[in-house]
Amino acid sequence: MVPEAEFSSYYGRAVLKPPVWEHKIAYYLFCGGLAAGTAVVGAGADLTGRPALRRASRAGALGGLVASTYFLVSDLGRPERFHHMLRVAKPTSPMSVGTWILAVFGPAAGLAGTAELTGALPPRVRRSWPVRLLDALARPAGLGAAATAPALCTYTAVLFSHTAVPGWNEVRDELPFVFAGSAAASGGGFGMLAAPVAEAGPARAFAVLGAAGELVAGKIMERRMGIIREAYEHGHAGRLRKASEACTAAGLAGTLLLGRRSRAGAAASGLALLAGSLLQRLSVFEAGVETTKDPRYVVVPQRERLARRAAESAEA
Repeated sequence: MVPEAEFSSYYGRAVLKPPVWEHKIAYYLFCGGLAAGTAVVGAGADLTGRPALRRASRAGALGGLVASTYFLVSDLGRPERFHHMLRVAKPTSPMSVGTWILAVFGPAAGLAGTAELTGALPPRVRRSWPVRLLDALARPAGLGAAATAPALCTYTAVLFSHTAVPGWNEVRDELPFVFAGSAAASGGGFGMLAAPVAEAGPARAFAVLGAAGELVAGKIMERRMGIIREAYEHGHAGRLRKASEACTAAGLAGTLLLGRRSRAGAAASGLALLAGSLLQRLSVFEAGVETTKDPRYVVVPQRERLARRAAESAEA
């Protein structure tokens, strides 16, 4: 007996496949931004004679570097894949450019961070030529890491926006500024958390600049999203984004009001900024994944672009 025919259509079905990346990539984004932000703060502390802030920030950059490398290699599946990406250099590939940025930043931040550990060595070992050479190279390495930091914290936004994921592609102009502000806020927040108030001036300034920049860039991004804004405002991604904005705003206010007065207030503000930065990366990741599940997020922006082009052609 022939079974009864069933009719179906493609209407309402997903047009795109979800990204192959896991949540580890969101943690990689945060740790990479933290490494970049603390590298800049560490360089500023070194140049202005703040040893406690310098040590803390260089250690933060080293820790962020190690953690981000772990999450990246873990998401790639096999460690040798990272090595394979270094075999070629493609200026048109954000992934290739990012790999080389990490390859330049990593040794510089690693050298500067390792130099801060020599203080725990016995005096006889500290007088040896390898340790003295390491100490001599610490400042150039720290400055080199700081010079590479802006590229490190923004290339991931370019990488995301060059995918077909509407939640990332449609915000390609604003996302690098959001990521840069978030990295600066986390770097400054870490410095406020780990260094005494008397030395944390550069960290506070960097935190205020980064947090304000992140919030402003985020609002500009929201206004230009179109229908994609729904994915950023509702569901799990929306909750993460609201929590991120609340933490960043609280950290910014705390830095301005309590950063110079109270060690506890400075530490709490730093923690809030770190939490806001992490939640911001998670919200962007979740929103992007969500936009691949509903065909409206693909079709509607395409129609809007076609309509704009038709209008521009008619005017011409």
